[in-house]
Parts: sequence; C-alpha cells; structure tokens
Amino acid sequence: MRRIDCARIREAVTAELVRINREIGPDVLSALESGLRTEESPVGRSVLGQLIENDHIAAREGRAICQDTGMVVAFVTLGQEVHLTGGSFREALDGAVRDAYREARLRNSVVRDPLFDRSNTGDNTPAVLHLDLVPGDGLTIDLMAKGFGSENMSALAMLSPAEGEEGVRRLVVDTVRKAGPNPCPPVIVGVGLGGTFEQAALLSKKALFRPLGEPSPDPRYAALEASLLADINRLGIGPAGLGGRITSLAVHIETGPTHIASIPAAVNISCHASRHGRVIL
Repeated sequence: MRRIDCARIREAVTAELVRINREIGPDVLSALESGLRTEESPVGRSVLGQLIENDHIAAREGRAICQDTGMVVAFVTLGQEVHLTGGSFREALDGAVRDAYREARLRNSVVRDPLFDRSNTGDNTPAVLHLDLVPGDGLTIDLMAKGFGSENMSALAMLSPAEGEEGVRRLVVDTVRKAGPNPCPPVIVGVGLGGTFEQAALLSKKALFRPLGEPSPDPRYAALEASLLADINRLGIGPAGLGGRITSLAVHIETGPTHIASIPAAVNISCHASRHGRVIL
C-alpha cells in the first residue's frame, strides 16, 4: 500500500494549472507555426502570427493565454494500491483550482447553477472530475482548462450502424461548419465513437488530450483523422473565421466497444488555446 498525502496533490495540481494557463503546449505551438507556413490567405497568416505572438508573450510575462481561463476538467487514473491521506481527493482538487486561479489572477467563470442561480462561485470551483481505478500504486491526473466558446459548439448523435463512416464524417464536418468562427479557429477536433451516450462524450474529451501530430494507433482511424482534417480545412472558415486554409490543427478520434444497435458519436471542439497538462505522483 502506497500513501499519498492530499496536500502534495493540491500543491502539484496548483502549479500545473498555473502553468497550462500561461504556457501553450509545444505541440500546439508547433502546429500553429506549421499552419502559418501553409496558410495561403494573407489575413489568415496575420491571425496565426498574432496567435503565436500572443502565446510567446503569455509565457514570457506570466499572463493568461486567453481571457476565458476555462472550467477545469480532471481525468484521474488512480491505482488501487494507493491510500490517500490528509483529506479527500475532491477537496485537494478544488483547493488546487482555488489556489491556482487566485495566485495567477485567472478569471473565475463557474456559476452555481445552470439555470436558476447563475451567481459566480468566486473561485472557479468545482472542477469536473472523472475517476478511473486501475491496478497498481500510481496516480496520474490529466488536467484541462476548457474554454466554453469552443465547448458550446460541441455535438453528440446516436447514429445507426447503417450510417457508418459517412454518418460520422457528416456529423464531424457539419459540426465544424455550423460552428464557424465561434470556437476561435483554428480548432482541435476531438471525436468519440462507441460506448453509450455519455461515454462517447467522454471519449471525445479524452481525444483532446492526445498530443497534436500523434495519429491514432489504429491505421483505419488514423486515415479517417487525416481525411476529416482535410475535409474541414476545405471549408474555408480559416483562422478566426476570416477565411483561409487552416480551420483545424488536428482531428483526434478515440473509440470504445458499443451496442449492436448504435454508433454513439460525439464531437468536442477545442479552440487554439488548448490548455492541458499532466501530474504524475
């Protein structure tokens, strides 16, 4: 049995949340720079250049990459041989969010109730927590600060098996087309296929954690990712929705087994400020 103190978790998660809100990942920055080299639209190149400059300034000056500092999402992989001490994991996670958003002066964007009491919680808590119990004594916390300009453009459909690949292709491309400039393109498109209604959505969110430029390990889905990316970039939406070739930086697909009667399919969109990180304890 391995013991991990919740104070240690809180400290590590706090530091990582501050970092991801100030420093864009090297995979995203590299994709933006690649897009700048291939974008044909002068306006599109100007937008991409400004995004890259913004990312450099944010890292250099310790400022937020974007004014929408998101809602924190945590995918936690916890070994069954771990004993958490010194409090609860939920308290440690929300405490870390509270500490990070105060320390880095990040915008608090979470409201208490979705419909009737939309008062701000004042500290960006609670985080969204997904827990997976696995064998062993490790603890991995994958973190995302998810902005809602892009989150609002997401979609889910329960496709029939007869709709197949073309049904998935239509859902993904139409979702990006309808989103237009709203999710602050260039976007990263996470696609979840399989499971049940709710699991497809979780898979699409998990897909956004995969490093850009890393294709699906399944060659069939890797080919579909590349094809979907080409289809999306032919839409002409372009950076900031002002026209051009680079509407999306990547399409990532994650899958799981499902029922014989359905293809649950979800599309979760991230803006260019794709803020994600990992804590391993």
